[in-house]
Amino acid sequence: MFLLVGLGNPGSEHASNRHNIGFMAVDEIVRRHDFSPWRKRFQGVTAEGRIGPHHVLAIKPMTYMNLSGQSAGEAARFLKIPLEKIIVLHDELDLAPGKIRVKTGGGAGGHNGLKSLDAHLGNGYKRLRLGIGHPGDKDAVTGYVLSGFAKSDKDWLEPFLDVVGREIGLALAGEDNRFMTKVAMALKPATDKKEDA
Repeated sequence: MFLLVGLGNPGSEHASNRHNIGFMAVDEIVRRHDFSPWRKRFQGVTAEGRIGPHHVLAIKPMTYMNLSGQSAGEAARFLKIPLEKIIVLHDELDLAPGKIRVKTGGGAGGHNGLKSLDAHLGNGYKRLRLGIGHPGDKDAVTGYVLSGFAKSDKDWLEPFLDVVGREIGLALAGEDNRFMTKVAMALKPATDKKEDA
């Protein structure tokens, strides 16, 4: 079984925040792959299903971002899911909007959700770093991540979440480069796609 952990903050007031793109991505995966309904478990909400040959439990911690590891750690221990089968989807300031990078392990880079996961799990899990861009001033970061996406962001956000949901099976299968390529191709402007044809 794989554990897919979406990072975000609970509550309708946070639902459209940039910091919640991990929740948004997991919601799209659950919807697209027809998982079970969400239910309360492990200090979060979980949904279960299959993606190709893989049995997957998706979890959205309801502990608030800074304590995400409590929820994910409880689920991983109870279900005996090893680190190499845990995939975390989270917002990434250091990537342009609509860019994605997959990496295993590494530092938390100031991300409190990752710090909490590292404390409760160790840091050998796979991260799907979902680019949200940087406000340009480190003093503006907190307000930026806790504010909603702009209307103009819909142009990249919807196709981005769509392709992540559609192609997540590649990440589960360890085909990280193919997964990143599929996402990049889906986000290329229409004019670029014509030139490639």
